[in-house]
Amino acid sequence: MLKDKIFRLVYVNFGTSKLDEMTEYYNKTMGYSLAEIEDSTKKYLSNGFDHHNIILTHSNKSEVLGYGYQLSHKHSLDQYSEYLTSKGFSNTIKRNLMPGISELIELVDPSGNVIHLFQTIEKSNSKYATDGIAPYKLGHVAFMSNAPKETIAFYQDVLEFSYTDTIADGFANFLTCNYEHHVINVVSAEETKLHHIAFQLKDASHQYNSSDILARANIPVLWGPSRHTAGHNIASYHKDPDGNIVELYTDMDVFLPELQIFEPRPWHEEIPLKPRNWESLSAWGTEFAFDLAKDETLINS
Repeated sequence: MLKDKIFRLVYVNFGTSKLDEMTEYYNKTMGYSLAEIEDSTKKYLSNGFDHHNIILTHSNKSEVLGYGYQLSHKHSLDQYSEYLTSKGFSNTIKRNLMPGISELIELVDPSGNVIHLFQTIEKSNSKYATDGIAPYKLGHVAFMSNAPKETIAFYQDVLEFSYTDTIADGFANFLTCNYEHHVINVVSAEETKLHHIAFQLKDASHQYNSSDILARANIPVLWGPSRHTAGHNIASYHKDPDGNIVELYTDMDVFLPELQIFEPRPWHEEIPLKPRNWESLSAWGTEFAFDLAKDETLINS
């Protein structure tokens, strides 16, 4: 049986009717450099390592148009494409679809998300930003799913992601393709759409400074900073110009798949800490006016 290893989330492609505002936000507030412009309708932004980590595509509505994951070179894309077909997932190898990536596999997961799988992405010509928030990297995405069971099975059984935690008996389901607690979070819902996108910061001082930068840009922090239960990351949340929720976090749990435990930390409730179900979002018991689980812009009423 042919399987390969997805080892990181690299980019998210946003459809937006506010192309200029979103570009200003990611460039000036987040500190991502503008790597390339395509036909004035698509902009590629980078954190300074990959050619791009954020794609902004002009659209009539706000939506996620796709997610990009990097594969190891253990097998060729043709072999991996054949493997996906054998598992019942239609896919297409596309070449020169976007700058920075010469070839990729495009497929759709059971929730309807468009996924790109590729092995090589060009490096950025820019350096890491010194202005703006300047996150270390794109860390994870959480998306609402109208087919959570099928989607979780797809990521676990077909793409070899590991289960790490749940919240509220399956309301939120965390999976990873590397050492981080989660790279995706599948949230049960009636409609598939983005719940939030998350970026890793260096440490607590970086987090404090990010809140000051947001305040200067008149962007309110909606939730946090507080330490989560699942993942134990210290997180804060705000909204971008399109209303997408953006998480900034540090201190994410490190997963050891060979042992099925998390590296011990002083704040863990038990040691060794194993994947489990959690009842609440905040390990500190802090409550905020903005409810991440019930925000009316995310959850269908």
